[in-house]
Amino acid sequence: MTEPVHGSDETPWEPPLAGTEAEQVLGALDRLRWTFRWKVDGLDADGMAVRIGASTLTLGRLVKHLAAVEDDWFHRKLSGDPMPDDWADNGWDDDDDWELTSADTDDPAALCALWDRAVERSRSRVDALLTTGGLDQPVHASADGQHANLRRLLLDTIEEYGRHTGHADLLREAVDGRVGEDPPPRWRPGAHAAGS
Repeated sequence: MTEPVHGSDETPWEPPLAGTEAEQVLGALDRLRWTFRWKVDGLDADGMAVRIGASTLTLGRLVKHLAAVEDDWFHRKLSGDPMPDDWADNGWDDDDDWELTSADTDDPAALCALWDRAVERSRSRVDALLTTGGLDQPVHASADGQHANLRRLLLDTIEEYGRHTGHADLLREAVDGRVGEDPPPRWRPGAHAAGS
């Protein structure tokens, strides 16, 4: 996973204390991304498959769903481009929830790698767009004949991650007791064993 430019070497997920609007919005999104990634790190297939109560959500399903969100929103919604080749062989024609249900048989490391690649692509695409303008510039997504702007797309992504990071928090606690708002200082994906 590539690292954002804010924060420190110990806590790269920390948004800037006094950045520009774009830095603050991207910082808030990246903090959620890092926290989500920490919640799913180091788990085997059994850990990724844990459910709570009647819910069908699992950490594995959330990883694949958010990877699909990253690639859909920062390709199709951002610029009208198709999703990357990672999604070429999909089952959405027959199952609207394919990214959720298909995750049940995916290898946990492959799921995390899929998410890592999607996030890296999203960061690159947004960074490139920000070199030509600010958060007010229109994106491809539209409703009622009006295009959304980049700010709206990023804030919608923050909202999506906010919900699902909360789900991941509860699910990970049920797996092995891991709790917390942020990763511990110096944490990086794959650097710690499950439960640490």
